[in-house]
Amino acid sequence: MGFAETFKALSDPVRRDILVLLKQGSLSAGEIGSHFDMTGATISYHLNILKKADLIFENRQKNFIYYELNVSVVEEVMLWLAELKGGNEHEA
Repeated sequence: MGFAETFKALSDPVRRDILVLLKQGSLSAGEIGSHFDMTGATISYHLNILKKADLIFENRQKNFIYYELNVSVVEEVMLWLAELKGGNEHEA
């Protein structure tokens, strides 16, 4: 995972909203799209950016593709941000 791709993906409010939706569980593109007033192509565009950033992954079940939050990447970003924020424990 590259942080550049991750932060690019997180920079868009629609993509952040998609991640919040997926926090509740896996959803198809149609289910995700039902929460937004945009075309299926636009939803697909946002999902592809999230996939490239490894923030989500897809799970194929029969004729459907379900998207799920990649919790390990989210945790890695949170850990990095926490370390960045961290205190000055090492100062004397």
